[in-house]
Amino acid sequence: MAKDKLIDLINISKKFDDQYVLDELNLYIRRNEFLTLLGPSGCGKTTTLRIIGGFETPDTGSVLFEGKDITSLPPYQRNLNTVFQKYALFTHMTIAENIAFGLKIKKKSQSYIQDKIKYALKLVNLDGYENRRADQLSGGQQQRIAIARAIVNEPKVLLLDEPLGALDLKLRQEMQYELMRLKEELGITFVYVTHDQEEALTMSDTIVVMNQGYIQQIGTPEDIYNEPENAFVADFIGDSNIIPSIMIEDRLVEILGARFPCVDVGFGQDNPVDVVIRPEDIELVDPEDGIIQGIVTSVIFKGVHYEMDVMANGFEWLVHSTNMVPVGTRVGIRVIPFNIQIMNKPESEDEEAVVPDE
Repeated sequence: MAKDKLIDLINISKKFDDQYVLDELNLYIRRNEFLTLLGPSGCGKTTTLRIIGGFETPDTGSVLFEGKDITSLPPYQRNLNTVFQKYALFTHMTIAENIAFGLKIKKKSQSYIQDKIKYALKLVNLDGYENRRADQLSGGQQQRIAIARAIVNEPKVLLLDEPLGALDLKLRQEMQYELMRLKEELGITFVYVTHDQEEALTMSDTIVVMNQGYIQQIGTPEDIYNEPENAFVADFIGDSNIIPSIMIEDRLVEILGARFPCVDVGFGQDNPVDVVIRPEDIELVDPEDGIIQGIVTSVIFKGVHYEMDVMANGFEWLVHSTNMVPVGTRVGIRVIPFNIQIMNKPESEDEEAVVPDE
């Protein structure tokens, strides 16, 4: 695994106005990886990206690139390029001139530059746009040009700071697939910043969930969604029912006074824990067939499923199902053991205070 390591952030700390934005952060990024820094506003994800790019210098710690310390190197001396949310295109220049800007600074030949412009425009599906100006393009087209301008410099790493934030939903989804395609075709490392959970789950090889300057969890999209390590991750990634419970023994947990079989072990006996159950993993059955019983209090049609609230044993359960159950119906709740995730209770008030920003 070490031989695949491209970027290594070691004990990175950064303060603004005497407040830590990053506190002893450690993270490595592999070659050809699509790694997403995910978290709410103010969690430190953009600061991390800017430190990798050379736009910020850490107060303490080191940035290694292929084993070489680049902590003090300016951005133009690093083998990476950044695509910003606002694209930063030169509106008075043509598309060709925008793409060629970095190559001209590097004093590349005119024929080399022309070849690169054609190659980059074809790669982002904008052949023939050379002579248009940036302000004549849509938001999605401008974003593609910003990417084209970055990739002609043949960086080993492409840093993307919420580049889809200004686009509408349909275009944002189209660009997600475009970025995934580009990453595969170019074979370079992508480091992507977003607060959009769906975006992170769709595109990433690895997701780094951050909050208040700390890494909460690192894993594949499947790991992050199905096996959250704490209540913050469970609550931030998708919808969850997070319920204070008691671990009776291995593979048996008491939730709201009822005993549910589960698959988790190693949490001790009669220990307080938190249980996470995703709304799509809850099965509504006839009352006599459920482990606990409740009343449907709300139903909202979401297109691909119905979102229902069920009040049972003093807790409002969020349920997603393709089958609608009318408000006022008495139902039973059942969950298969594999879909009940057990988490340790926070060890301190500080840990418990790590919750998503509203």
